[in-house]
Amino acid sequence: MRELEALIEEIRPADRAAEEEAWKCWDSLCKPLRGLGWLEETLTQIAGIMGTPHPHPDKRAVVIMGADNGVVEEGVTQTDSSVTMQVLENMGNDLSTACIMSRLAGCDMIPVNIGGLTDGTHPKIRNRVVRHGTGNIAKGPAMTREECERAILTGVRMIGELKEEGYQLIVTGEMGIGNTTTSSACAAVLFEKDPAEVTGRGAGLSSEGLTRKIDAIRRAIEVNRPDRTDAVDVIAKVGGLDIAGMVGCYLGAARYRMPILIDGFISAIAAYLACMLCGTAKEYMIPTHCSAEPAAAMVMERLGMEAPLHAGMHLGEGTGAIMGLSLIDQALNVYYHVATWDGAHVEQYTHQV
Repeated sequence: MRELEALIEEIRPADRAAEEEAWKCWDSLCKPLRGLGWLEETLTQIAGIMGTPHPHPDKRAVVIMGADNGVVEEGVTQTDSSVTMQVLENMGNDLSTACIMSRLAGCDMIPVNIGGLTDGTHPKIRNRVVRHGTGNIAKGPAMTREECERAILTGVRMIGELKEEGYQLIVTGEMGIGNTTTSSACAAVLFEKDPAEVTGRGAGLSSEGLTRKIDAIRRAIEVNRPDRTDAVDVIAKVGGLDIAGMVGCYLGAARYRMPILIDGFISAIAAYLACMLCGTAKEYMIPTHCSAEPAAAMVMERLGMEAPLHAGMHLGEGTGAIMGLSLIDQALNVYYHVATWDGAHVEQYTHQV
């Protein structure tokens, strides 16, 4: 699709001059040089993304891409598909776990229905349905290639809308019963692994259910034969609309120069696929949390990233990235409030070789 190609061509690297100035600001503070590690690196990255050594990413949105997955009919989940839209409705009413955590982190919850079986009814839900649910990947493709490209562009446009609304930082999240199955299928294809190596229990699946899940993924790969070198083909054949929408969010964040936080396994798979489409988009991504799902660390390694939080979480909904935002807030706190060497009347540290 020419529109997607044109969008990718517009993505530019982060501002290196702003990054250099941010490092100078860090080094002027009265503390051991680079003593805050990831916090300093990430705040400097945000400076480059926003094009200023004095970034203030104060207006934040947690963007939840919600969609249903036809593979649920294979018995790969503990609950049925009705839960997807119910949770999106709960998000509209600020009732979900991610909503509660977002309040403390100063984030607005933006539930997006990109592929639920029905339209959302709550006024806070942004209905951007590409199609109502995907096909069962164990029997055929999740969607057509054209639908996948439209879903990616839907994610891009959502970030553009939020930019116009004044948002400055994006937290990725998802809601879709069956989406650890589709994410594991993508991981198996992309990393050439047996499904048993990359597939976990998701939201509390039994051992019998896990066996069904692994078998469904094996059949999905055999039936669809996705091309591991073609991100769109992988998503269209064994992925989901929520994954495609998140891919678009990452590309949109890079296009509109906004920092975007990677959540857990599903979010990280989407990040990897976005990097396949545009390597420069990686400069706008911030890892936060390594999920307890088996392939989570594998995806982070392939991205060349290290997530600071390893808390055994596997809830989804952006909860890990929201937790990671608390680390970024501490980086901002130190960056703007710690005294300089001159102000504290302490002899300045120097870089040693």
